[in-house]
Amino acid sequence: MATMLFSALECGAQKFEINRTTVDDLDLKRYMGRWYEIARFDHSFERNMEYCEAFYAEQNDGTISVTNTGINTKNDKRKTSYGKAKMGSRPGQLRVSFFWIFYSDYNILALDDDYEWALVGSKSPKYLWILSRTRQLDSATKREIVEIAQRRGYNTRDLIWVKQ
Repeated sequence: MATMLFSALECGAQKFEINRTTVDDLDLKRYMGRWYEIARFDHSFERNMEYCEAFYAEQNDGTISVTNTGINTKNDKRKTSYGKAKMGSRPGQLRVSFFWIFYSDYNILALDDDYEWALVGSKSPKYLWILSRTRQLDSATKREIVEIAQRRGYNTRDLIWVKQ
């Protein structure tokens, strides 16, 4: 009986295990530019936001400027957040800050060979984004990205599909 209980608990625990392995190689210059948010998990700093975009620009000092914009559907006003990023400890990882000296992990979990879409997570399983160079992704590509996220342990039923 104890073995069965332990096995059940072990299987249950595996559901919450997230594979945060980043892409093996990242050409930072190719990653720079505009990305459209296709889907995300809900979180307070983007709640009620649609038409979300992120713009990354490499700076002369090696850091990256980050500009996030979107429309708040509650008041129909554009919201813009300015941040900075720097390379993390491994390929495919950035450290991003929107407040003073506090940085968060920005893990590029999957990336199209032509840098047309990206799957991004963080240290926490509560954060996940699907980004695209275009405002829309075809259904087959969306399915492919969602399957990658599921294999990594994310509960993709929680994705919010963003209006673009």
